[in-house]
Amino acid sequence: MYNNYLLQLEEAGKIRNLKQRTIDGYKSYVSYFLRYMNKNPEELTCQDVRKFLLLKKEEGLKATTLNLYNSAIRFFFRNVLHILWDDITVPRMMIEHKLPVVLSAAEIDRLLNATKDLKYRAMFATMYSSGMRVSEVIHLHYDDISRTNMQIHIRDTKNRMDRYTILSERNLEILTEYWFCKGKPREILFPNKFTGQYLSIRAVEQAMRRAVTNAGLPGKATPHCLRHSFATHLMEQGVEQRNIQALLGHRDPKSTEVYLHVSNKTLMGVRSPFDREVSASHE
Repeated sequence: MYNNYLLQLEEAGKIRNLKQRTIDGYKSYVSYFLRYMNKNPEELTCQDVRKFLLLKKEEGLKATTLNLYNSAIRFFFRNVLHILWDDITVPRMMIEHKLPVVLSAAEIDRLLNATKDLKYRAMFATMYSSGMRVSEVIHLHYDDISRTNMQIHIRDTKNRMDRYTILSERNLEILTEYWFCKGKPREILFPNKFTGQYLSIRAVEQAMRRAVTNAGLPGKATPHCLRHSFATHLMEQGVEQRNIQALLGHRDPKSTEVYLHVSNKTLMGVRSPFDREVSASHE
């Protein structure tokens, strides 16, 4: 019923060079919205969107999910229906900024030891030792690993900015073991064993859940917490924030500042003023 509109939405995304997963996400959210409203799309208004989002909020959807609906429907209104969007009628919702989950070095080791599948162990080790996102590690190719420079070339980034990150010696040993055991893959480094194509993010998340359970770690630990742990541990080692920002591929330094809040202040050499030496005059 709405296929023609969704095709126009895909075309609008492609002409703007949006990533395919962004386009697919927009199509999914807009398709649900259209079916839920059950109206001629040409008759939709921002007031309809407002009512929809409020109903979904009452049903328990989180602000982050509601803002994804907002972005998708806004794109659809502006670029397919050519309807003027009103940010006052349909504002973006305030997001609760919670501190990221960070594993200790000992917990990282427990996680890797509990990961029986060598492919996923190599992926987890790569994410922790280099600060890569899940979407980046699943798109790694053999040629992206530079043993000469001890660097990893990250090409398919979230913000479309190629970057280099560090390749640790310990991680290289795990990658080398994996590479020989899995038939020396020359193209996609971590291919799906059934299709030979890229793994899905969901497959990595499922492997992480199994490893977390086996290791007895907090249930909130996700693949992304390996990236958080990388950045936090570097900050605790005294690495400058701008260098961590470059390794993570953050455009905005504020994105990196969050790791100041979760760092172990003792390791960073920060001492509470309440623990100051008591002067002789107060004895």
